[in-house]
Amino acid sequence: MNELSLVFSTYPWLFLSLVALLSLVIGSFLNVLIYRLPIMMERAWQAEFQEYFQPNQQHKAATPFNLAVPRSACPKCQQPIAAYDNIPLLSWLCLKGRCRQCKTAISARYPAVELLTAVLSTLVAWQYGPTLTSAVLIFLTWGLVALSFIDIDKMLLPDQLTLPLLWLMLLFSITSSAIVNPEQALLGAAAGYLSLWSVYWAFKLLTGKEGMGYGDFKLLAIFGALLGWQQLPLIILLSSVVGAVIGVTLLSIQGKDKATPIPFGPYIAAAGWIAMLWGEQMTGAYLRYLGL
Repeated sequence: MNELSLVFSTYPWLFLSLVALLSLVIGSFLNVLIYRLPIMMERAWQAEFQEYFQPNQQHKAATPFNLAVPRSACPKCQQPIAAYDNIPLLSWLCLKGRCRQCKTAISARYPAVELLTAVLSTLVAWQYGPTLTSAVLIFLTWGLVALSFIDIDKMLLPDQLTLPLLWLMLLFSITSSAIVNPEQALLGAAAGYLSLWSVYWAFKLLTGKEGMGYGDFKLLAIFGALLGWQQLPLIILLSSVVGAVIGVTLLSIQGKDKATPIPFGPYIAAAGWIAMLWGEQMTGAYLRYLGL
């Protein structure tokens, strides 16, 4: 392992290239996860409902549906996608964004997710080099991409993703490569969760409406566990400002009412990712600007 680290340190371009290629492949998997996980969750909820509230009724056996089966297929002609048509980014470009069989347009979001995953992961690798910190933060980046797009599609941040990432960040804090120590990680996780939880209940008591979901609390807790409570104000400020500007702009363009709910998870994820890489520099620059 030390020899591999030495090779990567000597040839950083090799490390960055491998991270980029691996992340392109992971981005392709994330497209599957983003689409299928909410459906898998809905089917599980339906099965639980039937088990508890309709125990004596006969129900048709559900067709297997998970991250592995059925094979990915064109939604129009149902033709299974061949392996050579499933190469990240390249296949979409070679096919000019259309199904090989029926020529139906394939959403540009698929290669966009793959490219975004590769770019963000490579930036993390460039910032932290071939270290355990880099590996953990790249894995977190993959999770943030999946969570963001699921939230955009379904207004949902699944526990199946947020809770494992939270535990991973807490476990990471006990290693020598951690950004904060275990005490700071625990305090940061609690502060991240409770800060938005308090805002949620204050808003609900005042207006009778829910301003955000519990998944948002857990997402902020992840960054608290990773970075400590000190970075939480920056993350909350960045996510709130960017979310307000982009959200109002999109609602205006789409002609929707300003009371229309918008997902907040992507903005927390983006702000937390920025703080993860450059939070200390940003906070330091602001304090110097204030003369502190």
